Amino acid sequence: MKTAVPCYYHLDVEVSPERVGQVSRILAAHLRHWDLDNLVDPVCRGAELLLRAIDEHATDKHTSIEMWWNGQHLITAFGDDDPDLRPDQDLRSCLADIAAMSDGWGCCASDTGSKIIWFSQRARAGQRVPLVPTAPAPTLREGRTVPHEEPVAVLAAPAPAGDDALEGSR
Repeated sequence: MKTAVPCYYHLDVEVSPERVGQVSRILAAHLRHWDLDNLVDPVCRGAELLLRAIDEHATDKHTSIEMWWNGQHLITAFGDDDPDLRPDQDLRSCLADIAAMSDGWGCCASDTGSKIIWFSQRARAGQRVPLVPTAPAPTLREGRTVPHEEPVAVLAAPAPAGDDALEGSR
């Protein structure tokens, strides 16, 4: 069962070829801890693609990784401060692969001049247990009697005049 409690994780890493697998295992452990086992493969594949591309093309290998779980979507974001790394040129094939395997993705600049590349995964519904209707339980209370019926002519009869009208209605 997916927990609806929002979760957040932040990791700063110096990217190198041997750190790619280690970071992937760390992210997988957090996803399993959050009971998001079905998101481990796509998130770790996306993380490995981005980390390898950063390792290959970036001069500044420092990157920050963040994951947010809001109960329905998991957003994984990578931020770096390398001004020479251009997503539209250096990361084009990597971003195409991420777009193909995620529900949403994007790239934006922050106020400090760094780039943020993010992708999201929607939690898929697991196997649902069918609901079995239950028969209503009998009650122990007595049923109330139905009000007695009066003929329409009695209800439509003109009211008596004067003091007799008050006596007749009592």
